[in-house]
Amino acid sequence: MSKAKSKRPAFKTEAAERAFWENHDSTGYVDWKKAQSATFPNLKPSTTTISLRLPVSLLDRIKVEANKRDMPYQSLIKAWLAQDIGK
Repeated sequence: MSKAKSKRPAFKTEAAERAFWENHDSTGYVDWKKAQSATFPNLKPSTTTISLRLPVSLLDRIKVEANKRDMPYQSLIKAWLAQDIGK
């Protein structure tokens, strides 16, 4: 029995809505049998800035390799990490 029982409340702010849904089950408000799959192809994954200490000579070599590939050195480091971790 997944039919929505109650009308979804209106919220004045996103924070109020977030607080409500953190403490309420959506099954009483949403008929999930009517839900449709959605894709969001233009969303970028969230990122976090980190600090990484590298020897100057290693960073210089990475920058040379990135220049050969015509890409920023940070992007090359991310690609190498993703490739290695993905194995």
